[in-house]
Amino acid sequence: MKPKILLRIASILMLLHTAGHTMGALTWNDTPNAAVAQVVKGMETVHFAFMGRQVTLALFFNGYGFIMIGVLLLISALLWFLSGDAANNLFGRFAGLLSVFLLAMAVLEYVYFFAFAAAFSALAGVCTLAALYFRDKI
Repeated sequence: MKPKILLRIASILMLLHTAGHTMGALTWNDTPNAAVAQVVKGMETVHFAFMGRQVTLALFFNGYGFIMIGVLLLISALLWFLSGDAANNLFGRFAGLLSVFLLAMAVLEYVYFFAFAAAFSALAGVCTLAALYFRDKI
């Protein structure tokens, strides 16, 4: 299979991952029951001093969620741009690094979040590794 197609598949997988993450990041405080509502309320109302300002855990949770949206978009764009330049030496370096990063991210997502999110990163990582493998076969 052509490396370009594999990297574009990986890019689209990460774009779908971004869409799912965005929906989750924007609705994480929609609570399914009273027990979860109590935890969310505590995250939103209990303030503490951190680095010279008053913050809440909900503020951190939102911030990390929005930062990850940007990171996932960056990964998707990087995979797409790399797909157009498979003959370049930088391709090999970035594709190898990106595939390791995506596979590591998949493991962390599986351990700390859930398998559905991890599957997108794992499949994108495998596609990126395959693109690197098939690049050398062409």
